[in-house]
Amino acid sequence: MKEGGTGGGKTITGLNFEKKIDVQRLLRNIPGYEVKKIPGKAGTGIFFKGELVARCFRKHQFYEFLEEEHNIDWKSIISKKLLPDDALLVIIRETLFIIEVKYQKVAGSVDEKLQTCDFKRKQYMKLVQPLGLRVEYVYVLNEWFKKPQYKDVLDYIVSVNCHYRFGEIPLAWLGLPLNE
Repeated sequence: MKEGGTGGGKTITGLNFEKKIDVQRLLRNIPGYEVKKIPGKAGTGIFFKGELVARCFRKHQFYEFLEEEHNIDWKSIISKKLLPDDALLVIIRETLFIIEVKYQKVAGSVDEKLQTCDFKRKQYMKLVQPLGLRVEYVYVLNEWFKKPQYKDVLDYIVSVNCHYRFGEIPLAWLGLPLNE
């Protein structure tokens, strides 16, 4: 999928978002994927054909992962928690994807929230620096944001090394395996 592009429809090569649907729910519907709790671990395990390929954290679960599994005290690194819609740790890529779904039907406060991705990405980078992980911050937007008045903010998102997609995220872009 091209930056700012559309497509994919209802394929099984990507995660198709509508409103506030989460990554775990979408992955459960793709053949070959299994989403389940890992005993004693924060968040949820994402398995492909029986192999753990990713971990998913919602809201406070990400901080449980840092504290319980890696002894990282987030309060000594940043001053306030950021609560992601979904944080997807793709194991093979050693990359944490912060996925924020923004769905609008009328103008509102989301307009300014889109301009915070650079700050938030840098905060997440500080948190996972001891783990050697990369951070990718991506907005999943609905068609509303294709309007001409969003051009500047969409350009800004790209200029600060963040990303946006319309309606879906291709599995290959995340580094997750596909069925053959």
